[in-house]
Amino acid sequence: MAEEDRTAHYDGPSGGWGSVRGISSIFGKEWATPLAIETLMRQNKPGGFMCVSCSWAKPASPHTFEFCENGAKATLWDLTSRRCTPEFFAGHSLAELREWKDYDLEQQGRLTHPMRYDATTDRYLPCGWDEAFQAIGRELRALEPKSAVFYSSGRASLETAYLYALFARLYGHNNLPDSSNMCHETTSVALKQVIGASVGTVVFDDLSSCDCMFFFGQNTGSNSPRFLHPLQEAARRGVQIITFNPVREKGLEVFTNPQSPTEMLTGRETRISSQYHQVRPGGDIAVLMGICKHVFAADDAARKQGRRVLDTDFIQQHTHGLKAFEAQVRAMPWSRIEEESGLTQQAIEGAAQVYVESERTIGIYGMGLTQHAHGFENVAMLVNMLLLKGNIGRDGTGISPVRGHSNVQGQRTVGISEKPELVPLEKLAAQFNVKPPRDKGMNTVEACEGIISGKVRAFIGLGGNFLRAIPERDRMEKAWAGLRLTVQVATKLNRSHLIPGEVAYLLPCLSRTEEDIQASGPQAVSMEDTFSCIHGSVARRKPASEHLRSEPAIVAGMAKATLPLNNRVKWDEWVADYTRIRDQIAESYPEEFHDFNARLFTPGGFYRGNSARERIWKTKSGKAEFTTPKTMSAAGFADAPGRFRLITMRSNDQFNTTIYGYSDRLRGIEGTRDVLLINPEEMRRAGLREGQLVSLASDAEDGVERSVHGLVVTPFSLPDGCLGAYYPEMNPLMPLSHHDEQSKTPATKSVPVRIRVEEGMARAGDRKEPAGHTTRPA
Repeated sequence: MAEEDRTAHYDGPSGGWGSVRGISSIFGKEWATPLAIETLMRQNKPGGFMCVSCSWAKPASPHTFEFCENGAKATLWDLTSRRCTPEFFAGHSLAELREWKDYDLEQQGRLTHPMRYDATTDRYLPCGWDEAFQAIGRELRALEPKSAVFYSSGRASLETAYLYALFARLYGHNNLPDSSNMCHETTSVALKQVIGASVGTVVFDDLSSCDCMFFFGQNTGSNSPRFLHPLQEAARRGVQIITFNPVREKGLEVFTNPQSPTEMLTGRETRISSQYHQVRPGGDIAVLMGICKHVFAADDAARKQGRRVLDTDFIQQHTHGLKAFEAQVRAMPWSRIEEESGLTQQAIEGAAQVYVESERTIGIYGMGLTQHAHGFENVAMLVNMLLLKGNIGRDGTGISPVRGHSNVQGQRTVGISEKPELVPLEKLAAQFNVKPPRDKGMNTVEACEGIISGKVRAFIGLGGNFLRAIPERDRMEKAWAGLRLTVQVATKLNRSHLIPGEVAYLLPCLSRTEEDIQASGPQAVSMEDTFSCIHGSVARRKPASEHLRSEPAIVAGMAKATLPLNNRVKWDEWVADYTRIRDQIAESYPEEFHDFNARLFTPGGFYRGNSARERIWKTKSGKAEFTTPKTMSAAGFADAPGRFRLITMRSNDQFNTTIYGYSDRLRGIEGTRDVLLINPEEMRRAGLREGQLVSLASDAEDGVERSVHGLVVTPFSLPDGCLGAYYPEMNPLMPLSHHDEQSKTPATKSVPVRIRVEEGMARAGDRKEPAGHTTRPA
């Protein structure tokens, strides 16, 4: 008889009744208005609003319910009836609030008034908008511009992002880090170098014309659930979906479509992945090396029969560097590939043979490739694989990084970048009669280093929860208080708002679900999806407070109070009518945004183009580049006795740093986030017991003590030598120096750690848990 499976897991499919219950739980908890249903029905629809959660496409022919579980949660989170008022802040000091959990802070609801920090009482006090803008402007004018950082999360619109980037450059710096620096910056750097375009080449229609998909390190079920619909359709028409991921994510295993009455009533499931391989964290370079090794061997065999597996015409005409890459692949022994990947030669060759036999393949990946010390090599190796068979620049083929926040890609498109070479500075100079700075600005890691060293004196945050999202959290929070100025633009209270600089303002803004009325009437905004399509977004809900302002109005208010008068920079006119902002964007970026206003509501969005998709390679060689990886492991550190590779993960009940609740349904973990996931065999080797309380300690070789305490040992299906735990709770274990070498993306998918069993630490059942918080295997 087989041993009972005691690992935490979920027996049901992704989607199905579980998703319905997940949405219902948030609706009930938030006491959202009955009009929320009408709002959800307009979500991701033509003439409606773009989801505030992930960046998945808004199709031209939408489903009846064009939202997923997490998209609905994000909308209901914004539409909550709860309000975080000045009275709340009067009753709680910031020192007190710093003891609260992230979830409990956001449960206070929508911010309602602009607030300033009062150090004497350690409280936020209400203030007027003009008072806030004038104080912020006065502080910025007193500082050296390059000592200020303007950070943006991925939710702000194209209109807001354009104004924000312009504000920074008119002020005098390119310090424009954004959330992309923490997730897909590796994509931007790697793809720019090897194919000449910094974003994916796939468009939505390619998903319906491919015959094979290779997935690497992407959790579709939680991070982009609407992707499951085209995946289900693809699986049903016989598309081979080959998945490599250390974690068995339910969304890439089986799916029940919540929009299908038949499937909901019968419990019918669609198997998504035809093969699922649990690669070691950091082992993807080796996997891809093995796939390419098999492709070369298959081509050798085919040549004897007068055929080719390689697309030799494409390689000769469109690529550079094959000779060196092929030599490296052929010389690599299978024993090394197996050791680094954690997979057998037979398993890798089984996946590779599917690639050999496929005509049109798409390579899809998430942060499981990008967030490693050698993430660049991960992405470049996937490009290598695709180039061998000409799988870039044909319908039904291409490389497809799945982006996170709904406009994180678009913000970079319109100027949110610390890299001046990516911005049309000459156009901006002529357009606004200015001399924008030409020196490189700070990315997220460099901004953190600047805050710790004292080089950075001001931080403006356009959304997000910066202090919770970054590595080295404990050191950063201590250094943060040394900032002269901190400004946070937000919809809800979070941890970053509770650690103020000497002068600090908390500015509440409209959400994307709320009507934005300016002098010319109701306004529309725009976003870019993961397929480089631009969509208009119109909201109808009544704002949570009459004191809220739109993000463009807040950016313009700060800029007017800071910058000298420039007759070509018409902040008031732009805020009065956002079509004028789009006219400016079109003038700065005419190739991508010509006729912007006329095309704003194109069904399915309008495509801004991608040179690599057209097989125009804007690289140094003028061709797509084969590259030779300098390492076989992306982890960036060597194995050692007692050292584990920690994967930080997001729950099914969160989006980035926003925690909706304590139900990670798709992994079978309920009621807590304080868990350490480890496979049963590793538990036995380490002498651990299920339910035991342990700590994790950083094993980075930099002499800095970092630890996280009170984690419950939980058996879970993972490869040997690795652990899993939740982000952002594990961020204190992350050194700032542990990042991708070329992009500086934090390497959160393979963090060196050790397990510590401390004296006096009891089993989970022996300690008192908050009401309703439990850990159990499903």
